[in-house]
Amino acid sequence: MDNMLFRYRGRELGADDLVFLRELISQHYHQGRSHISRVLCEAWSWRQPNGKLKEFAARDLLLRLEEHQLVQLPARQKPKNNLKPVTFPQIPLFPRQVLEGCLSGQALSILPVTTRQERYLWNYLVHRYHYLGLAKLVGEHIRYLVWLDGQVAACLGWASAAWKVQDRDRFIGWDEEAKRRHLHLVANNVRFLIPPWIRLKNLASKVLSLCLHRLCRDWQDLYGHPLYLAETFVDTARFSGTCYQAANWLYVGQTKGSGKRGNGYHYHGQPKAIYLYPLHRRFRRLLGA
Repeated sequence: MDNMLFRYRGRELGADDLVFLRELISQHYHQGRSHISRVLCEAWSWRQPNGKLKEFAARDLLLRLEEHQLVQLPARQKPKNNLKPVTFPQIPLFPRQVLEGCLSGQALSILPVTTRQERYLWNYLVHRYHYLGLAKLVGEHIRYLVWLDGQVAACLGWASAAWKVQDRDRFIGWDEEAKRRHLHLVANNVRFLIPPWIRLKNLASKVLSLCLHRLCRDWQDLYGHPLYLAETFVDTARFSGTCYQAANWLYVGQTKGSGKRGNGYHYHGQPKAIYLYPLHRRFRRLLGA
């Protein structure tokens, strides 16, 4: 094998790989970046477990290679809109009655977001009331709305797991190759919001428990593969993680205080607590540890 010149998500690219990529880009240069990403997925058999092409991963790889001046991509066919401010032309109508006290006999309904109206409502609430704002969910992901007495009591968002989490990988027993092959079997709780007018004791831990009961089934239905582990990161400067502890999540360590920005990582100096929840009693074996 030729010498490794670039590493992406555990995949090592050598000189022959770069020659192939440059030829592929040149051959399809005038058809645009999206087309090149699809062709690359086909050439390398980059597919999700449900059979769909890993177009986002292929595009991300090509952008990183361009940043390192290893390839030259065609110009964007559409202006980059990642920094476009989030706007909501209309404020969605939703009940917002104050609920206080203890969660007793009320029935919680946790449902995946499936319609455009539900997605708009989820996006608005998370953008308006979550301290991190609206999450850009790409790849495999699920949004949930939690209903109580006819109004939204919580919003949850699950997406693909983070790549670089040293304490998580140590807890699982992963090496780089096992992580590369099995990372899609882990989901990240990227957003969890309880609107400020909902102040019911024990609601958060109850919502987490109920959501985990259906998460695997919903993920299997959507993406054609199971989940064996859930992860989340808690900003301990703001929160103590009590609801995750009460829902039997495991604290396994802290992040290094770095985050992904664009196609690279930057140090922001705010480490977060790492909590994991095994979704199968043999999760280590199933994750290839």
